[in-house]
Formats: sequence, structure tokens, C-alpha cells
Amino acid sequence: MNRRQTIPKHLRYTIDDFRRDYPNDDVCLEAIKEQRYPSGVTYCSDCGQERKLYRVSGRTAYACEAGHQFYPLAGTIFEKSTTALHIWFYAMYQMGSTRCGISAKQIQRETGVTYKTAWRMFRQIRSLLSEPDMQLEGSTVEIDETYVGGKRKNRHGSRGMRGRDNDEKTPVLGMVERGGRVIAKVTPNVKAETVYPIIQEFVMPQSQVFTDEYSVYDRLATSENGYQHRRIKHAEKVYVMGDVHTQTIEGFWSLVKRGIGGVYHSVGKNYLQTYLDEYAFRYNRREQGNLIFAAILARVSARACEKPSAPIAENQPA
Repeated sequence: MNRRQTIPKHLRYTIDDFRRDYPNDDVCLEAIKEQRYPSGVTYCSDCGQERKLYRVSGRTAYACEAGHQFYPLAGTIFEKSTTALHIWFYAMYQMGSTRCGISAKQIQRETGVTYKTAWRMFRQIRSLLSEPDMQLEGSTVEIDETYVGGKRKNRHGSRGMRGRDNDEKTPVLGMVERGGRVIAKVTPNVKAETVYPIIQEFVMPQSQVFTDEYSVYDRLATSENGYQHRRIKHAEKVYVMGDVHTQTIEGFWSLVKRGIGGVYHSVGKNYLQTYLDEYAFRYNRREQGNLIFAAILARVSARACEKPSAPIAENQPA
């Protein structure tokens, strides 16, 4: 069955819904303004009080009654862009409505922007999707590593092998709560001294941890964090033994690799983490159907507010 057909009706946000809600740049700008200045009111430091904001004709600005201007796009990924705001919104909508990703080439075809512009837009949008402070709080966590990109030397198949024949591939460590959220991190290698601190950072103490038999996970059984460690022996062709398996994280790897291979074709090592952030962001909100667009849009204003030095207001008369 097509996955879209399984989305409950109240979680469906169709392209017609999107076009109805965001038909032009003015409506998109108003949406950003409402996020940053709820109810159209903000504190004006020059007036020394809260002021109602009014749109400045012909500019991406609002002004208070005294004429002091406020720029909702200041500090956001849209700030210095010459691309129409509704095209940015459309790109975010499409990114939130797919499981495997959407290519810059497709946005180029559908909107008429150049490929270079579409690629830069997606790069900027992905920069919003990391969740550095997230910690897995589920009682059961699966951990596994994989390799992305490059070519395996003298071997066949899609999964990288541990060891020196993987120099062209990029190692990635993944941790997932069963039925919950996932974290995927690019690592310089999969040695114990690299992997173990990452696990300690993101997996809560006392968690029950499932891995395969790779020796890098040996320390988990004697961890000072009190991990309960159980292993599945893939080398012996055993993939499930009761509740002992790593199929959840392997399913996420499959999703990532299908997307990168089928949609993006290849991803450079320097950008791989941002693509992993994109896949993890969608995966962690999979119960939202394709309402994920709203979560991406909310990140625009949230990240702008994290930059105290970003210019939000200019003291110029309207």
C-alpha cells in the first residue's frame, strides 16, 4: 500500500492545502512575522513599550506607530536571498512531505530557479534541522554503525565492511529508541575511543542497549552508565532472537541509503551530516504525516532567535 494512503486524514497536508495557505510572498512574510512577533505585537526598544506592527508597502518590513522598522527575515535563512519567499516555502513543504528526500534538480524543474539556487536553498534548510541537544530517553536503544559513499574495493553489495578497505567510505554511528527517535552522527572512525563517548553523550544511563557482536561495543557491558547490553550475532547469520535485534536502526540505514543513492546519487563527506540531520528530523516526526512542513517552518524563526547579534529592527522612519 502506498504510504501516503496510510496517513490519517487529520495529518494530511496536500499540495492544494499548501497553495491555498501560502499563495504568494506577502502571505509567507506574514507567516514569518507572526512567528517572530506573535499577534503582530513586539517590544520596541526605541518607543520603550510594546507596539502594534504594520506592513511597510513595497518592503519586507513592518513598522510600529512611531515609524521604527522591523524586519522579520533578519537573521533567517531568507535574509539576503533574492529568491521569492513562496519558492522557499515550497521547497520546505516538499522536503517535509517525502521519506527519501527531494533533489535540487526537481525543485529547479518545478519552480524555474537555477540548479545552483535550488542546491543552496536545500543546504540552508538542512542547516536548520540538526538537534544537537537531543538525548535518547527510551529504555531500549539499538546502536549500529554503517558506511556511506565511496566504493568498496574488490567487493560487491551496498554495505561497507569494517576495516581498512573502507577508506573511501564515511563511517556513521546510529542510535535509535525502539518506537522513538534516532540520532545519526558522522564519525572519523569506528574505534572504541571515538564511538563510546558519543554513546555516553546521547544514550541515557541504565538504558537497555542492543548491538551486534562488533568488538567496539564490548565496553557497554561494563559501562559506568549502567547500560544493560545484549548482542545479536550477525556473523552466525542470526538476525533476530526474541527481542534481541538491531532491525530498527538497520531500517533507518536502509532509508538513508535508498534516499542518497536514488535521489541525491552521491553526497560529499563534508555535507553528509546535514543530510543525516534531514533524514533524522523527518524520522523523528514520522507520526506527524506530512505536517512536518510546519515543524521545518518553525525552525526558521527559532534559529533566528538563537542569534542575538542578528539585526531584527532598524531605526528608520517608514
